[in-house]
Amino acid sequence: MKLLAALALGTATLFSGWAMADEVKLPATLTWTSFDTGSLGYNQSIAVGKALEDAYQISLRVLPTSTDQSRLAPARDGRVPFALSGSDVFYAFEGVLGYASPDWGPQPLTALNLAGAKNCLGMGVATNQNINTMADLKGKRVGWVVGSPALQSNVRAFLAFANLTVDDVQLVELPSYAGAWQAFVNGQIDAMTAVTSGSGLLQQAAASPQGLKWLPTPIDDEEGWKRIKAKSPHFSPRRATEGVGFDESNPLDCVGVPYPALVTYTADPELSYNVIKAINEQAPAYTKAQAGTVGWTAPAQVYDWVVPYDDAAIRYYKEVGTWDDAKQAHNDQLVARGKVLQEAWKKMEGSTATGEDFSKEWMKVRAETLEAAGFPAYFE
Repeated sequence: MKLLAALALGTATLFSGWAMADEVKLPATLTWTSFDTGSLGYNQSIAVGKALEDAYQISLRVLPTSTDQSRLAPARDGRVPFALSGSDVFYAFEGVLGYASPDWGPQPLTALNLAGAKNCLGMGVATNQNINTMADLKGKRVGWVVGSPALQSNVRAFLAFANLTVDDVQLVELPSYAGAWQAFVNGQIDAMTAVTSGSGLLQQAAASPQGLKWLPTPIDDEEGWKRIKAKSPHFSPRRATEGVGFDESNPLDCVGVPYPALVTYTADPELSYNVIKAINEQAPAYTKAQAGTVGWTAPAQVYDWVVPYDDAAIRYYKEVGTWDDAKQAHNDQLVARGKVLQEAWKKMEGSTATGEDFSKEWMKVRAETLEAAGFPAYFE
């Protein structure tokens, strides 16, 4: 109820007044959904929001939610203009995993900001459990967040690196990302995935009796990386230098994905443009408060990812010189892929299948339509 009330208030006040400074126009109240309180995405939102509030005398409402779909649903339904999410936006765009259902399907979302970073996505494990490689996860207790297809897929991908599956570990079902890390601190699970830096949850885990370290995914392990990318084609190798327990003198081979991702469905292009402009113009303020937020800036964007950028964002990135013809060609391909996915979804109209049967039918239609248009299906 509190979330619904906040959403209603944010929507009602979205265009109630405009603050103006340095040719940036923002509504008096700006709203987006985010990860749980204490997560990296939430903490970065607060840092960015504080800079925007100070510069433009606005109010940023950051609405923490527990699951992937609860972050996207308010933006999809037009209750808020933006959602701050993670790699789950790829699954939503593709209409797979938890989105392969009648209520969802492929989502026509676009990105404003795909933050790059010196951190990464990793599999964190307890230091007191003699777990040193992905293969050592066999038989261990791994966090499994209910209602989070992205986090669940991350687990599958990391296990695949060692040629393991979820059947080789003990999956412990938990209600949220924050709840999973609290379970880690309490010694109820041995392993959990996370972005490696900037989160009070991870600091708490490192200081707990469990301790915290990260399992490497060595860049030169070609077979391991083939298995990871077969599960998660949006993952790429990264040698990270920022994270709880490692740094530039002791880097970690791990998974690179943009995080966080600020996305929209139908936000006013002028609003989207001004949000991105404001985020970049206030970078000196929020990066000083939290160094990891440098990934939000135009030069640090992950321009070659798997979700298309919004035209309003492209307009700004062109103005500051970080967009070029190669990026445009890549984006055009993603836009074309998105149109094919929407065409495939239309073929499901009138389907009487339910549950797993609907998902199987959709995935078959999806793969056939994509491949007929010359695109890889990724998921079978």
